[in-house]
Amino acid sequence: MDVTTANLKRCVLLTASGRIDSGTAPKLQSVINEVADEGNYKLVLDLSDVDFISSAGLWVLVNAQKKCKRFNRGELVLSGLQNRIHDALDLAGFIPYFKIFEDTTQAVGSF
Repeated sequence: MDVTTANLKRCVLLTASGRIDSGTAPKLQSVINEVADEGNYKLVLDLSDVDFISSAGLWVLVNAQKKCKRFNRGELVLSGLQNRIHDALDLAGFIPYFKIFEDTTQAVGSF
């Protein structure tokens, strides 16, 4: 799994690709923590190139959302979810915790 970051005017765009499983979830967690520790709490996570996410990856997303929303500082929004990723979030009951957008442009525009 690869994660890239881009600082935009209103938020930070994180783009992940590959599989997010128990082996790669800590890398995603560390990138998100690094961005948040710099004071950026408005995050867009583009998952259009992610084809698998395990429970470890789902918990990274939930923990990131909690960190961003703490003290009303910001939010983590998701964009470009493939059907399997959306289904995994739905099965785990995490859909209500995230704003989900079809593409990155809409997600960035939500801030």
